[in-house]
Amino acid sequence: MELLDPRNDFIFKRIFGSESNKDVLLAFLNSTFVESGEQPLTEIILMNTYTDKDAPHEKQSILDIKAKTSEGKLINIEMQLFNPYNMEKRSLFYWSNMYYHQIKEGVNYSDLKKCVTINILNYSCLPNDRYHNVFHLREDHTGLPFIDDIEIHVMELPKLEEHAVTVGGGLVNWLLFLRGVNPNQWEALTVNEPMLKKAMTTLEFLSQDAQTRMEYEARLKFLRDEASRVEGAKAEGLAAGIAKGIEEGIIQEKLQTAQRLLARGDDVATVADITGLSEEEIRSLKKYF
Repeated sequence: MELLDPRNDFIFKRIFGSESNKDVLLAFLNSTFVESGEQPLTEIILMNTYTDKDAPHEKQSILDIKAKTSEGKLINIEMQLFNPYNMEKRSLFYWSNMYYHQIKEGVNYSDLKKCVTINILNYSCLPNDRYHNVFHLREDHTGLPFIDDIEIHVMELPKLEEHAVTVGGGLVNWLLFLRGVNPNQWEALTVNEPMLKKAMTTLEFLSQDAQTRMEYEARLKFLRDEASRVEGAKAEGLAAGIAKGIEEGIIQEKLQTAQRLLARGDDVATVADITGLSEEEIRSLKKYF
């Protein structure tokens, strides 16, 4: 049996975003927070559990995972199989949306709770070798925190290449599972991360379900089409930029030639004939000579 790819956001939400697997999500989050020096969570509340209405082929499907801690801290987890570009701005937008929507009529600003965004990326984005980067709002020179309400995690799966499967446990084991480590090595991953076993069992179960496989393929096709569209738009934009740059360079060269001809005393008609510029454009230059 070929296992489905847990990096597909539809499958990722089935594993981590269902009420029956809330303990799996809690274990993953605690591995994340403990690695970054924070206290582990004791309880979470899923705010958008997986349902059959999460149509995998529709753009508007909400396939990220939103959770809340018992203290009210809000957490958003998003899996990105392909690079949508502008990840940094997307992260700030989603974070600000989560922070803003806490405000209800009559609510005081002091009641706003911390919001955490966790991005799991199947591509490299940041210019360092760390597979897990954590960002806060700090003063440049002293590191003094402005406020602790913003926290953004970026996990880049390709940067795990140097990490062998280890029994040490922790976040790296969860990420190795998501990246698709050989199932023969699963047992080693679960030695000190026992809840990973439930995630693996869930993936095996989903992989055997015909309806899930159909929905998985539909989501994968949609994601590939979107990635192709984004890449195409990027290529078109690059080509347009190059063409525009060439055109501007040609015009600039003509203007410089016209300036040299006018400076040596050639008349407007001659300069226009040599450069291909209009006589009106030449006259506008001529007033400077």
